[in-house]
Amino acid sequence: MSDEQPPLDPEDRKIITLARSARARNGVPEGAAVRDGTGRTYVAGTVALRSLSLSALRTAVAMAVASGATSLEAAAVVSAAGTVSPEDLAAVRDLGGPDTPVLLAGPDGALRATVPAQ
Repeated sequence: MSDEQPPLDPEDRKIITLARSARARNGVPEGAAVRDGTGRTYVAGTVALRSLSLSALRTAVAMAVASGATSLEAAAVVSAAGTVSPEDLAAVRDLGGPDTPVLLAGPDGALRATVPAQ
């Protein structure tokens, strides 16, 4: 993770805002959003059922795949956690490739780090 962050592209700011909104609206630990290769966005919160547990980011990636996305441009996760899990990075990498940026923001929406999916 890098400490210095360049100014955010408006489209990247948008997916952070969407992820933050999903987290707050659903009262879940994480919110996430991904942007596919055509610019469509998919937004999700943490899934915590007795029979199924998925992070917000893996849920957003699954929603993109289920909707026919074949690539990702970027992903964002809003969480109190200080890191992105290896499983979340793997899901982004599977659809977007190792250079797909994953934006990690705090609950306030402030960008903490940009992590490549590698």
